[in-house]
Amino acid sequence: MIENQDRVILIHEGKEYYVTAGKGKLSTDKGMIDLSLLPGMQGGETLPSHLGTPFLIRIPRPTDFFCHARRTGAPMMPKDIGIVCAMTGMNRHDQVLDAGTGSGVASIFFGGIAEHVTTYEVREDFAERCRKNIADAGLENVEVVTGDVLTAEGAYDIVHFDLHITADHVRHAHRLLNPGGYLACYTPFLEQTFTVMDTARELFSEVVCHEILARELTRSERGTRPSTRVGHTGYITIARKN
Repeated sequence: MIENQDRVILIHEGKEYYVTAGKGKLSTDKGMIDLSLLPGMQGGETLPSHLGTPFLIRIPRPTDFFCHARRTGAPMMPKDIGIVCAMTGMNRHDQVLDAGTGSGVASIFFGGIAEHVTTYEVREDFAERCRKNIADAGLENVEVVTGDVLTAEGAYDIVHFDLHITADHVRHAHRLLNPGGYLACYTPFLEQTFTVMDTARELFSEVVCHEILARELTRSERGTRPSTRVGHTGYITIARKN
């Protein structure tokens, strides 16, 4: 059931509106919508505008926050986040350390899976935006820390980096990881990727790098073929500690 201040998506004819349940009205070309009527309603119901146009109510999932949450930069793509989750076996028992928070999109995905996520962001304005996005997602198990992840302490099952990664980051992650834990590094350029791989091979028992490619299928009356859009996003190196 929707509560006051919950984030909600209203949908009509392919258009999506990312709104907050509670006071206020949403103006659309199909009429005004009274957002104070949303609390107490549920996903799948419809809310009519003052002209009687029905808008479908959707409760946001992490994929929706990727599309609608305010961004501070380019977030990781959901397919890349999925590779991290799958290749590390992330689960509800895990303590996760994340760094390079940005808008908090990866942290929102991780927070829906892991027991607890601590995410580091050096820029206070980015960290504050991340906190707001995480609050919109209703996650209480994600902690945003403003600071350098190289100062992080504790013990973690998974460490994830999406920032300018140096050899020091890889070494620090190794110190923080529990035995059997995983380091996952997203790198957009080969030079950073080589730094991660070369350093990790000195410390970790298993080091595997994946180039992440995905292409949609385009289907028309003429036939079906892969989309001509670029499918490459970056590289993800997965390293496991003995």
